[in-house]
Amino acid sequence: MIIIQALIRQSQHRISSLQRLPPKFTRRCSSTKSLKPPIQITSPIFYVNAVPHIGHLYSAVIADTLKRWYEFKGHDAIYSTGTDEHGLKIQEAAKKAKKNPKLFCDEISDKFRTLFDSANIGYTRFIRTTDSDHYVAVEAIWRKLVENGYIYKGTHEGWYSISDETFYPATQVETVVDPKTNKQSTRSKETGKAVEWTVEENYKFRLGLVKERLVDWLKANPEVIIPKAQYTNILRALEAPESESDGGLSDISVSRPVSRLEWGIPVPGDPSHVVYVWLDALTNYLTVTGYPWTNDNGQVAGGWPAKWHIVGKDIVKFHAIYWPAFLIAADLPLPQKILSHAHWLQGKTKMSKSLGNVTDPHLLMAEFGVDPVRYFLMRDGGIEHDAEFSKDIVLKRYRELANQLGNLALRCSGAKVNYKQVIPLGPGTNGFGQAEESLVGLLQTLRDDVTNRFENGQFGRGLEAVIFAVGEANRYWDHQKPWILAEQSSNDVEAAEQLQTALYLCFETMRLAGLLLQPVMPEKMGILLTWLGLEEKERAWQTAVFHPKSSRSEFVCLTPLSPLFPKLK
Repeated sequence: MIIIQALIRQSQHRISSLQRLPPKFTRRCSSTKSLKPPIQITSPIFYVNAVPHIGHLYSAVIADTLKRWYEFKGHDAIYSTGTDEHGLKIQEAAKKAKKNPKLFCDEISDKFRTLFDSANIGYTRFIRTTDSDHYVAVEAIWRKLVENGYIYKGTHEGWYSISDETFYPATQVETVVDPKTNKQSTRSKETGKAVEWTVEENYKFRLGLVKERLVDWLKANPEVIIPKAQYTNILRALEAPESESDGGLSDISVSRPVSRLEWGIPVPGDPSHVVYVWLDALTNYLTVTGYPWTNDNGQVAGGWPAKWHIVGKDIVKFHAIYWPAFLIAADLPLPQKILSHAHWLQGKTKMSKSLGNVTDPHLLMAEFGVDPVRYFLMRDGGIEHDAEFSKDIVLKRYRELANQLGNLALRCSGAKVNYKQVIPLGPGTNGFGQAEESLVGLLQTLRDDVTNRFENGQFGRGLEAVIFAVGEANRYWDHQKPWILAEQSSNDVEAAEQLQTALYLCFETMRLAGLLLQPVMPEKMGILLTWLGLEEKERAWQTAVFHPKSSRSEFVCLTPLSPLFPKLK
């Protein structure tokens, strides 16, 4: 009880995570102001039992990209991330480190915040489950669940994993023999983590009562879980007879006795129990919207229901079964999309600190730069299938950016081919001919193609479309041989006109690419678009359409441009 009382006192301190980032982290991609309700996007709140790695950054970059994407489209967007700080695993880790649990959490939480700030993650709220307003939200949803008859006190027994902070049914555990020691242990089939048989009195949630409504929700919204394979797995688990399911539809524990776990939020009205870590953690998505709301306007203004929950595949069950079940039971709207991404592998093995194959994201960004690392994660990160990480792949993507986009910018601004150092206002008098047909066709559909990909979680395919168009522009440039056209243009009007067409079309390619890549590489594309003379109002999604000729009345005069992606040291 001493720890709980101290935590309650500490939770009355400032909510440090409410502050906004400096302007450079939150600058909108567009100055277009929306009158619509804000769009809420979330990444998981991350467990503070270890320092952040590339997998944590991947989740955050996906969510940040979506937040910037919807701002690009003119919406107000809310993006929350943060740290999950309660539970037995944290209590034991703090004890092992001989530190007060709150101080232990402070240190690790700051490491996540520092990483996300370094990676230009434009969160609007960095929430911690030790924040005082989160206590209020958890208490509110608990009382609502009790009021609606979904929580009761009973005895719970089963195989409990401290590492996973969850109970597993007998069908989901197995006996494993250590080949080195020949000792047997019982472990989760899904995660491989050790489990122990636990019997305790606690509060339980009537999960089975919402089974039909969960199934109805999924069938009415077949695109709600991405990728499709995860949707199918969740629906199959919900429709399976309880004897054949993974046990996820039986009543679940939503509290732990203080005799076993002190480090948590006290159950309202019963301080001898603390709230189960997953109910506590999942409620953060409501906390950041201002829940409990005083009226419907508060819900709308807060952005609920969430447009996107971004989660790793190892926690999709909690977000696609438990969380919707809690929301249904509390009479709250359900999230619109749950994107479950895959893991990063190194040497075909999941990254793990214990295996020594974890990559420090700070060092990676120091070597390649923030935006190229963001691009790599979004280009090569797995959604349905695990992705292999290696520095060679990061280097490949860096060179892709340098050789395609960076090179095209330098080509179009070369003094020999662009001696006036301006961006033409349109093609030559003959317009676009057969030579331009392929590239023009790509540019005419590029925005809608990328939009469809991004808004269906196919980020790599969307980026591939952009870089392919830039590559096509480089191939077109090589075919046109503008350096020869430039030599002929002084006494050959047709050559001068064709040179103007080649320059205009390649600058137009860069404009569209720069606009569409803003959510992924905000700093680099900001430099490119400024060099191209685009004002803030010209950087919105609505402007990312192919222009057969410029809407400007005056040339944009080019300034010297340093390489966007310089040679690596």
